[in-house]
Amino acid sequence: MRATLMYGAGDVRIEDVPDPQLLQPTDAVVRVTRSCICGSDLWPYKTKKPGEQGARMGHEFIGVIEDVGAEVTTLRPGDVVVAPFVYSDGTCDFCHEGLHTSCRSGGFWGTPDVDGGQGEAVRVPQADGTLVALPVGEDDALMASLLTLSDVLPTGHHAAVNARVTPGGTVAVIGDGAVGLCGVLAAKRLGAERIIILGRHADRTAIAEQFGATDVVSERGDEAVARVKELTGGDGAHSVLECVGLDEAFTTAVGLARPGGAIGRVGVPQYPALPSSGLAFLKNITIAGGIAPARAYIEELLPEVLDGTLQPGTVFDSTIGLEAVPDGYRSMEERESIKVLIDF
Repeated sequence: MRATLMYGAGDVRIEDVPDPQLLQPTDAVVRVTRSCICGSDLWPYKTKKPGEQGARMGHEFIGVIEDVGAEVTTLRPGDVVVAPFVYSDGTCDFCHEGLHTSCRSGGFWGTPDVDGGQGEAVRVPQADGTLVALPVGEDDALMASLLTLSDVLPTGHHAAVNARVTPGGTVAVIGDGAVGLCGVLAAKRLGAERIIILGRHADRTAIAEQFGATDVVSERGDEAVARVKELTGGDGAHSVLECVGLDEAFTTAVGLARPGGAIGRVGVPQYPALPSSGLAFLKNITIAGGIAPARAYIEELLPEVLDGTLQPGTVFDSTIGLEAVPDGYRSMEERESIKVLIDF
């Protein structure tokens, strides 16, 4: 089969790799019908050291089950399924606590032993605990929105939950990528009255407004903090969603939060130590978040995607085939695209 491999910064190739096969009785083999490129894929795209062995890429996919192991009981061939970006057994103590990302039998896509999602098929370990069957056909019109359940929609929701978004509150969202935009959608869903998106790209802020943003702040750093305080009577936001992962973004988040407020951080941190911790301490700011346990949120969010209440698929502004994936990486890195969908 064909799949995406990254050999180094800027070096993405589509190559032939072995077809996946069942290795454990808890496995399933899924034929991928939709996948995508994630903003987090751009970190290695910028920084990965060259190597002779390419890394399998992709952690978001929807597909059709081709085969299942003898111990798989909840799924069968022909089921249309969505995969969260981490696989998990659904039975360990961490899974029962809603922390599937720490599953004792779990792991990540695109390791030496597990296929990446940006390929024609994937061996799915712990299929019963990982995959969620979808009550739609493989070419349903909702596919783009359903694909966001694998990562960006639950991650935006995780940011909003950890930032303690409540009805009537004021929310600031740092990051106008797909996760930040889904954070706006999640904040609106949780009842926020005022949602301020920090962004300076008109195509992205237009989607943010469509998702429920009430204000757009194009400034950055101290100027952004001053502008948000001006909009909020000098106090700042009750909840701040930090969806970038850079130290400047987190420093801004601390500045934006009102005393006693909360920051939900879901941007993959690109800094060794938490910035502005002293100011956060003085302001009694709650800091929470981390890698989103997408599997814990899918069943909660799925009904509203199916009935059209949530339409997060708007974050996909480009659709390509598998062979064009290298150019898809380039277009996202150069900010020509917000998020690229791969249609097989």
